[in-house]
Amino acid sequence: MDIVGLLIQIVVAIIFVAPILWIVGRSLAGKDKAKFTDAIWIVVLGIVIGTVLGWFIGGIISSIIMFFVWLGLIKHFFDCGWLKAFAIAVVAVIIFMVIAFVLALIGIGIGLGLGVLSF
Repeated sequence: MDIVGLLIQIVVAIIFVAPILWIVGRSLAGKDKAKFTDAIWIVVLGIVIGTVLGWFIGGIISSIIMFFVWLGLIKHFFDCGWLKAFAIAVVAVIIFMVIAFVLALIGIGIGLGLGVLSF
């Protein structure tokens, strides 16, 4: 496990993924339930847990487990149900992919290898 790579992944995800997750969470879960610090915690914990789990288990099993870990983190921090957590996750991933595609079109690559997209 490369600690420098993990820290870089966390910083990049906080910069690019947390704001998207926060905006989608505010729109679907409500302003009072989805705080920006909650989005940061979701991203940091999701990446750290995903890295550790991938290191120990790896493969498709860790991806399936991480899918539910991400949903659980969204559910817990944004104080919503499983279905709303799933909707937040799907919309956030779609928005992130659209932004990454547009940035790639204009020549700016942010790297889609983030642990967030592993589910």
